Amino acid sequence: MFIMFRALWQYRYFVLSSIKNEFTTRFARSSLGGLWVIFNPLAQVAIYALILSNVLAAKIPNIGNQYSFAIYLTAGILAWSLFSDIITRCLNLFIAQGNLLKKVMFPKVVLPTIVVGTSLLDNFMLFISILGIFALLGHAPTIQILWLPILTLATLALGISFGLILGVLNVFIRDIGQAVPIILQIAFWFTPIVYPLSIIPESYRYLLYFNPMYPIVKGYQDVLVYGTAPEFTQISIILAISMVLLGFGFFLFQRASEEMADVL
Repeated sequence: MFIMFRALWQYRYFVLSSIKNEFTTRFARSSLGGLWVIFNPLAQVAIYALILSNVLAAKIPNIGNQYSFAIYLTAGILAWSLFSDIITRCLNLFIAQGNLLKKVMFPKVVLPTIVVGTSLLDNFMLFISILGIFALLGHAPTIQILWLPILTLATLALGISFGLILGVLNVFIRDIGQAVPIILQIAFWFTPIVYPLSIIPESYRYLLYFNPMYPIVKGYQDVLVYGTAPEFTQISIILAISMVLLGFGFFLFQRASEEMADVL
């Protein structure tokens, strides 16, 4: 583990420049540039809010704002977009960067680090835009927003742990790359993002605790929507599980690096 951190420090300028280049290259010929990063999730929020809030008259309990559903939905999307973006990027990362993996002197650990940095930058831009939307809707976050760095860390740890494991396995079993987007869609609807927890019968709510993203999404909603502190015990458990999975992911990554280079 120490060797990996030392390699990251030695290649820190390469990591930073790669994040910058990926961000600028993605929008090199776009007149709106990085604004496209936030348009997709916000368009998704607008569609759900229009259909579910207006057509179905969906209301979120314990929120006095008339745009309660849009506020609730936006908080959940902020958490989910970071998690799913990291997994999606990691899924084909090693396949796309096959040439770099074949370079023996290249520290492979910088590749998932670049993914984390890029996804975090995109998510930060989305967060800034969400604050602007909250202001327009007359919703002001409270001091509890200071919990967001911890919640973001938990999301990053969970996303990169799953992403690293799935990315390595996808090199050898390409069916994983086809199955994961479907699983992410199922997991999205299995998480209370576009619907409140109150609509789930109490006898079935225990099933949500098998979804590791549920405590994190709920934490985002508590902090950004209700202005309350998240349930720290649940977040700590998710962080602990993520650290274990992350350790296993790096172990698997190190053991399979040579084999991945041969396969690619």
